[in-house]
Amino acid sequence: MNALRSTRGRRTAATWWCVYDDPVRWAAEHPRSAPVIDWFADTLMRHDPAQGRPGPVCPFVKPAAAQHNLWIAESDDTVEITRAIDDAFDLYRTLDHSGAVLTVFPGLDDTARIDAAHAARKSDIVGAGAMLGQFYPGCPVAGLWSRDYRPLHAPLPMLVIRPMMNTDFPFLVGRPEWLSAYFDRHAPGLPRKLRAMIAERMHVPDAGPASITDLRAHFQDEHAQ
Repeated sequence: MNALRSTRGRRTAATWWCVYDDPVRWAAEHPRSAPVIDWFADTLMRHDPAQGRPGPVCPFVKPAAAQHNLWIAESDDTVEITRAIDDAFDLYRTLDHSGAVLTVFPGLDDTARIDAAHAARKSDIVGAGAMLGQFYPGCPVAGLWSRDYRPLHAPLPMLVIRPMMNTDFPFLVGRPEWLSAYFDRHAPGLPRKLRAMIAERMHVPDAGPASITDLRAHFQDEHAQ
């Protein structure tokens, strides 16, 4: 049996485990959240013709798993969701740029609370050069290549922190400060004032979950970096 690295949040009772140190053991010890591991293997790491482009559904998961840099907590505290995300972000900031931190809420039925927590913490996390994603059964956010595809549909409610990729532009157009953070990370050679001007002019204040596909700003042969 392999050792499983773990870290406990300082604000909540949640503990994040580096699941790919021993995924079989982690799944056995966390049966309510174990479907997430199957979802990684059967969906996110595979190609789905419905997504509208080649490659796996999520190009990030497989490398993170292979590098043992994917951490998951199972939280029963559905009252302090934002505090759990703050703890998750503390952990994320100790990882390198290949890591991701997931917080799963297997007992949560009201997925609107996932959206609320996402909205409450997205700006802080984006401002630090990372992304906060909301996943749950029936999540309506459209795919980058097909407006009928739902890449954030997941077996359980969760919030995920991962590095900001160059293909994340459509998720960041809603506010100038989000776009500024995007340009800070992916166009750092531009003067700071120019980055701010571009962000102000390019933001789309009424961008919503259904508009992601139309806002895509990369070609099919350009991959997430």
